[in-house]
Amino acid sequence: MTIFLDTQTMQMIALFEQSTGAHVKDCVSGDEQLIFIVHEGEVGKAVGRGGQHVRDLERRVKKRVKIVEYHPEVSHFIANLVAPLELEKAEFQDATIFLTAKDLKTRGLLIGRGASNLRLFESIVKRYFPIKEIRVV
Repeated sequence: MTIFLDTQTMQMIALFEQSTGAHVKDCVSGDEQLIFIVHEGEVGKAVGRGGQHVRDLERRVKKRVKIVEYHPEVSHFIANLVAPLELEKAEFQDATIFLTAKDLKTRGLLIGRGASNLRLFESIVKRYFPIKEIRVV
């Protein structure tokens, strides 16, 4: 799938790569946060010792920064995307992903107010995998 980036996103990616040394696969701007998707095995480099790179970036861009490790398997990628929330399982059936939350609080955090979190996760996953929707059961 082809991912199109605007100039502001490209500037954010350049800033991130320059300050962390990690290679970015994608950057998605959420409501109050930036989500950087990095290549496999580069999360440690991206976060920095004690989270120093994340704190520096948050201060520079004045938004929360989340770093997600890409994985070619959809269930692993979703687990990385929703971390630190824990899932019991993620099943892929007929282009729909069914997420089973550990408890009710986790379920609520996965969905978010007005399903905003769920739609954000869905839009990110759709950039890499051929899915129709994500459902929390």
